[in-house]
Amino acid sequence: MSGHSKWAKIKHKKGATDAKRGAAFTKVIREITSCAKAGGGNPETNVALRAAIQRAKGINMQSSNIENAIKKGTGELPGVVYEDFSFDAYGPGGIAMIIVGLTDNKNRTTAEIRNVLSKKGGNLASPGSTSYLFAKKGFISIEKDKTTEDDLMTIALDAGAEDIKLEGNYFEVTSGPADFEKVKGAIKAKNIPTVTEEVTMIPSTTMRVGGSEAKQLLGLMEALEDQEDVQNVYANFDIPDEEMEKLQQE
Repeated sequence: MSGHSKWAKIKHKKGATDAKRGAAFTKVIREITSCAKAGGGNPETNVALRAAIQRAKGINMQSSNIENAIKKGTGELPGVVYEDFSFDAYGPGGIAMIIVGLTDNKNRTTAEIRNVLSKKGGNLASPGSTSYLFAKKGFISIEKDKTTEDDLMTIALDAGAEDIKLEGNYFEVTSGPADFEKVKGAIKAKNIPTVTEEVTMIPSTTMRVGGSEAKQLLGLMEALEDQEDVQNVYANFDIPDEEMEKLQQE
């Protein structure tokens, strides 16, 4: 299973705790505000905002908080101005990483991320040195006992999916970013439950890591995503399934 798939499932599991949910609230509020500022406050015409609102609802955020975040983005309410950032980095074992987020102080954020990387066996890289290894894709994972491969292929490919493959106990559906909502809608219309659904960065190649490097890498990924300014961390690692299970139990 690819690093992205595994990390998505780890995040899904960890997101159940109160502390993680609180951090998720902060991050998605920033995202909603930023999307509304960039593309307007109407989710019908602002696809990025619509996706952010769906994520907010997925973690049970109150409608009033969503509305206020939108109004801060459109200027109807006062609020902090956030700017996007993206850092190329390397993790333990030479794993390529992209760290993206929203900040109101890029100098502070850069220092904080550099500090986390240094403590956890990683380092910042020059712009573009790792990002070329990733492509923006729609990504949906589904437990394999929730549907059949033939049915899923018919549904997803007809809706515009690029690829469907079985990885371990999960079907993974990828699409172009523009087709993601259509593919997701087609799957949901058939009442097939999903584990992960997002527009993300998928690596073109992966690197296998194990042992202490794998443990250190997962610690780095979590430490980075615990940073308030960081929205997502993408990496091209591949950890064997049996080793991943052991690490999650520690």
